[in-house]
Amino acid sequence: MRVFHKLEDVPADLGPTLVSVGNFDGVHRAHAHVLREIVSRARASGAKAVAVTFEPHPARILRPESGLKLLTPTAEKLRLLKDTEIDAVLVLPFGRDLSLTTPRQFAERILKKKLHASEVHEGFNFRFGHKAAGDIDVLTEFGQEMGFEVKVYPVMKLRGERVSSSQIRKLLGEGRVNRARHLLARPFSILSTPGRGRGYGSKYTVPTINLARYEELVPKDGVYITRTRVAAEVFDSVTNVGNRPTFGAELFAIETHLLNFHPLELTPETEVEICFLQRLRDEIKFPSVDALREQIAHDVKKARRYFHLLPRAAADDDKAKAGSSPSASLGARLSARQERSE
Repeated sequence: MRVFHKLEDVPADLGPTLVSVGNFDGVHRAHAHVLREIVSRARASGAKAVAVTFEPHPARILRPESGLKLLTPTAEKLRLLKDTEIDAVLVLPFGRDLSLTTPRQFAERILKKKLHASEVHEGFNFRFGHKAAGDIDVLTEFGQEMGFEVKVYPVMKLRGERVSSSQIRKLLGEGRVNRARHLLARPFSILSTPGRGRGYGSKYTVPTINLARYEELVPKDGVYITRTRVAAEVFDSVTNVGNRPTFGAELFAIETHLLNFHPLELTPETEVEICFLQRLRDEIKFPSVDALREQIAHDVKKARRYFHLLPRAAADDDKAKAGSSPSASLGARLSARQERSE
């Protein structure tokens, strides 16, 4: 997959192309459906399949007060887009100039002249251009004028629930990682590096890995059954998201206890990916460290039972694949096997 970080990077001979424009935050089930459709049609016609996205997310420029947190930072989004087998991604820098681009200018400069689009595939609620003045009807008119066909996709629903980035954010904010997984078509995961903790885990309870400060979306504070990839090695795990109230701490942290722990060589650059599988409980302030230790033992017992019930062959396959391809998303690798096993 080729990645272009500005319009000028796109080669003149890239087209013809089949294009989809969007934020693609989360690269969820509906995104993947559209992208795989354009990949299939592009292969059949000898064209290139191209996704156009933005950095930063337009909401961070146009509505900074929203405090939007992303499901997938750009680097992770690109890894997930690559999984769709798309040929290229154009990451447009979103700033004042692009925000002032009219719908006609966007269609003419980017879709027609730069990408030589023959088809543009978008969801029914697609908006584009300055003040989101362009919609699907406007895009269709431009397509008829400029020589590209517009394919429109209806809302995708799963068990009556709309598949969208905003709905997935809502579910994660409620701690409903199981439901979010179905809309994403993979377990939700976060990617970071080791950070410094206060030593509570190793001193009072169990060895943990603390994540470095993570600025994007995480599930609601609480305790979760997880899988954690440390470099190329994958562990069953239990993860606490929150402020560790038993110790009077007010600093937010993400701490992961690795089941079947063994000493690890960690550096500040070691890649740590936590994949959230099931919520166990809220974060609780316990009356004593002993009470906390007892609860952690109970959480670990539940997690071990959860993993025991998974098909052993699937678990072994996950770990083998993690070792052979540490750069691939752990959440994406787990998705099909998790759905078969629950």
